[in-house]
Amino acid sequence: MASDLSNIIKDELANTLEQLLSKTSRVEETTEADTQEFETSQSVEVKVKFEFKDISSSWVFFVPTITATKFEYFMLGGMGDLKEHIDDEITDAVNEIISNVCGSISTAVNAQGFGDLGTVKFETQGNEIIDYAKLSEASNIYKLQLSLDDEKLPVLISFDEIILPFISVISGNTDEPPLSQVESSTGMTPSAMSTTMPTSDNTSNLLALLGEESVDNLKLLFNIKLKLSVRLGTKLFLLKDILRWDIGEIIELEQMVNEPLEILVNGIKIGEGEAVIVEGKFGLKIRSIGNESSVLSQIGLG
Repeated sequence: MASDLSNIIKDELANTLEQLLSKTSRVEETTEADTQEFETSQSVEVKVKFEFKDISSSWVFFVPTITATKFEYFMLGGMGDLKEHIDDEITDAVNEIISNVCGSISTAVNAQGFGDLGTVKFETQGNEIIDYAKLSEASNIYKLQLSLDDEKLPVLISFDEIILPFISVISGNTDEPPLSQVESSTGMTPSAMSTTMPTSDNTSNLLALLGEESVDNLKLLFNIKLKLSVRLGTKLFLLKDILRWDIGEIIELEQMVNEPLEILVNGIKIGEGEAVIVEGKFGLKIRSIGNESSVLSQIGLG
């Protein structure tokens, strides 16, 4: 079965908006869009091209007036009047937001290491203000219903046919991708991949590679609690210097502010991430992490 990007798309859309707009954000639901809902509205159209290992896919984001005007208003900190119509400033703000969303999606996909998709890069290919007539011509268009501080705002995405098997939770398309895509990227048929190639988003694939006895033994470990910690930075100090520290002392670390943080499980590094704020608390956004087998090996369970 093809890897599914649906949750990554929803999570990164919500997370990016939360960071850019300083609003609690989540995707409440995804449905096939009824474009007639927006027949009296303009939209900002942003075209994006994603290049996977052996797949090139075009996505088109449509941000209707009700959402686009709020995006710019929130980006400006809620200062001034809320605009009623889309203008060039709103279009630029929406384009910037969508570019950040796509960057976050690419980072998350690359961190997962999907065997059938490989790494991905993206390129925005223009934006414009469109009316309902052009929106109604789009195919494979889905509505992601956002909640920003409980305010309901829709975002629409039109996907091309080639990516539909890889967004099955959103699209409902459970077909296998064309055989040529899978074989060209891996050298194996889909049936061979399902039994010999674990993916990082599906633990059952890892278990399928083990013998029955090994599987039972591994399952016994699944409920073990492990200590997760994040290392901000390190530096060596002489004991005499440490003994001189007092309240208010500022300690300079070697870690640069733009460098990723180390993710540790039981003191062992398993990946890297970046700090985020989630409802007033520190959180961690994973930027890179090993697959199941490598993580188990690193923490001494593999």
